[in-house]
Amino acid sequence: MLLRHSVDGVTYNFDNLKDLLAKATAVRSGDELAGISARSSVEQVAARMTLADLPLGAFLEEPLIPYEIDEVTRLIFDTHNASAFAPVANLTVGEFRNLLLSNEVTPESLKSLAAGLIPEMAAAVCKLMRVQDLIAISRKIRVVTRFRTTVGMQGRLSTRLQPNHPTDDPIGIAAAIVDGLLLGSGDAVIGVNPAADNVASTVKLLRLIDSIRQHYSILTQSCVLAHLTTQLAALEQGAPVDLVFQSIAGTERANTSFGINLALLTEANQAASELRRGEVGKNVMYFETGQGSALSANVHHGVDQQTCEARAYGVARHFAPMLLNTVVGFIGPEYLYNGKQILRAGLEDHFCGKLLGLPMGCDVCYTNHAEADQDDMDSLLTLLGAAGVNYIMGVPGADDIMLQYQSTSFHDALYLRSTLGLRPSPEFEVWLASDMPRQLSQPLQPNLLGGQ
Repeated sequence: MLLRHSVDGVTYNFDNLKDLLAKATAVRSGDELAGISARSSVEQVAARMTLADLPLGAFLEEPLIPYEIDEVTRLIFDTHNASAFAPVANLTVGEFRNLLLSNEVTPESLKSLAAGLIPEMAAAVCKLMRVQDLIAISRKIRVVTRFRTTVGMQGRLSTRLQPNHPTDDPIGIAAAIVDGLLLGSGDAVIGVNPAADNVASTVKLLRLIDSIRQHYSILTQSCVLAHLTTQLAALEQGAPVDLVFQSIAGTERANTSFGINLALLTEANQAASELRRGEVGKNVMYFETGQGSALSANVHHGVDQQTCEARAYGVARHFAPMLLNTVVGFIGPEYLYNGKQILRAGLEDHFCGKLLGLPMGCDVCYTNHAEADQDDMDSLLTLLGAAGVNYIMGVPGADDIMLQYQSTSFHDALYLRSTLGLRPSPEFEVWLASDMPRQLSQPLQPNLLGGQ
């Protein structure tokens, strides 16, 4: 297949689909670090023109990472739904973009199409989008999931209450939980990143959150974001596991660097499902991703970081998760240098996830050594709200003192709900209107802090 385009008499040639996608990607520091980005803005435009004329079906003929060496590639191709793909099978990437932006597509047709798209197709059309395109199309797509609450409905915005503490102190974590609940946060999940990733600490934290949840009859789900194997061990000890968490990436070798594979994810999904702790639904998995994760471990196979990120969604989709969010600026400026790169990446990730049928949230965040600030995050937060993001993070003061990065606060969620006329999940909204939240102002009983 010849991949070339001429601009002002200069012909730009692209070696293969992998090279074409990398050259068509918006500027970001990670791809520059990998040495795969376009060498000029003109070459980038030539790549996008070439990509626009490329048949969508070309991605089914040329895997970016060989089928024989990568189980993510095998999962993507083995589970592709040809019947769902049929309505767009004859389109080019550019024609597909035009269709998505037209009035012809409906939420229902986009939902039906999702299984027919592979991640590389979503990544490709994303590279032809302006910011407003990413928002307009994402806004059409609703992906609803359920456990104890229903997340992702039209007119709703949920939050993950993130009460991290640098020493896993139960009093500090409980205080942050109460603070968040009083400010309407926590309907997506109350999820703690443990400072110590061991079974004893994980069991202790799971029991702490569950005891508070049960005592105040809180309609939400809990999660301790330890490694998957740690959570499985805690589950075997009888810990109250609601959602099972794991960071995932878009290549087999990247997932191996995380200490996981598809078989382990399947085992965890089955184990959590068998507990039957959900009250309104059965979605039990929680995944986090981020552009640059494969590159940071040097296991990206020359694939650009935005496409690698989309491939991670191919992994997530297989397990019908309750929650999936990109931690967009967390990996650092080596991969997303400044606020502009973080903003576009967040909207790209949200768009690709939704297009592939996933319940996308976003940790609107940055590290302290990035060329970004809270104004940049306010902009991304507002744009994601307009795009219909399922959930965001709620961190006390927007400053995670355990993970040492800047995110969004409980008050940021209140701002977004108020400005855009959004409400929390229906079950959680009922709980907020009950007498239970008033009891949170009373001192916590010592037995609750001990997880009893």
